[in-house]
Amino acid sequence: MQKDIINSLTENFEAHAQQTDNGIEYWLARDLQYLLGYTKWDNFLNVVSKAKTACEISDHDVADHFANVGKMVDLGSGSQREVDDIMLTRYACYLIAQNGDSRKQEIAFAQTYFAVQTRKAELIEQRLLEVERISARKKLSETEKELSRVIYEQTGSDRNFASIRSKGDTALFGKSTQAMKAHWKVPDSRPLADFAPTIILKAKDFAAEITIFNAQQNQMKTEPEISSEHITNNQAVRKTLLERGIRPESLPPAEDAKKVERRLASDEKKYLKNPDILEN
Repeated sequence: MQKDIINSLTENFEAHAQQTDNGIEYWLARDLQYLLGYTKWDNFLNVVSKAKTACEISDHDVADHFANVGKMVDLGSGSQREVDDIMLTRYACYLIAQNGDSRKQEIAFAQTYFAVQTRKAELIEQRLLEVERISARKKLSETEKELSRVIYEQTGSDRNFASIRSKGDTALFGKSTQAMKAHWKVPDSRPLADFAPTIILKAKDFAAEITIFNAQQNQMKTEPEISSEHITNNQAVRKTLLERGIRPESLPPAEDAKKVERRLASDEKKYLKNPDILEN
C-alpha cells in the first residue's frame, strides 16, 4: 500500500471519523461504512452483525461497544430526516474490520490500524495500572514508617514493629506472613508487600492508617495495645473484602514491584529521549 494512501486513510480514521463524547472516543457506523469502502448500508450491517457475534463470543457486552443511535441527515430538498446509526468503540471498529471483506484496500488497512491502536491502548492501560501499583507500594512504605515512628514514640521502642505488622498480616490473610511468602513464592529476604496486588497494598495501608490514628488518639502506650488495635483493623478490612467476594489469601501474586519500578523508569528514559515512541 502506497505511503500517501496510508497517510490519507490514517487521517480519515483519526481526524474525520473519530469523535468524543465526555472524553469517550467513538466512531459512527455510517461514517465508518464509507471509510471501509462499503457503499450500501445493508451490506455494511451484515459485517456489523458478524462483529457483534464475535464480540459476544469474546465474552464482551455487545451493548458496551455497539450503541444504537439516531442521526439527522440532509435531504436534497434542504430538509432533514433521522436515520439509524450505531456508536462504535475502538474495539467494535476492530471487530468490524476483522469481519470485513479483506479484498478491500480500506479493510486491509483498518485491520492493521485498529489492531495497532487497540494494542497501544492496552499498553497505556497496563502502564497506568503499574504506576498505580508502584504508587500504592510507596504509600504503604510511608505509612508503615509512620506506624513505626508512632510505636517508638508511644512505647519507647520500635523493636515490636515487625511483630505487630506480622500479626496484621495474619489477621488480613488468615495465615502468617511466612505462610503467604511460601504461597506466593516470595524470597525470604524480600517484603511480602513487594509481591502483593494493588488492592492488598491499599488494604494494608488503610488498616495501618487506622492503627496510627487510634494509637495516637487513644494514647496507646504498650505494644499489646497497639498490636490488638492493628489486628482488629486488619480483621475489619478482611471482613469487608470477603463481603465483596475478595479473599486476600486466594489472590495470585503480582509481579515483583522492584522489577516493575525499574521497567517504568527505563521506559520513562526512553520516552524522554524519543517523545514519539508511543506513536510508533
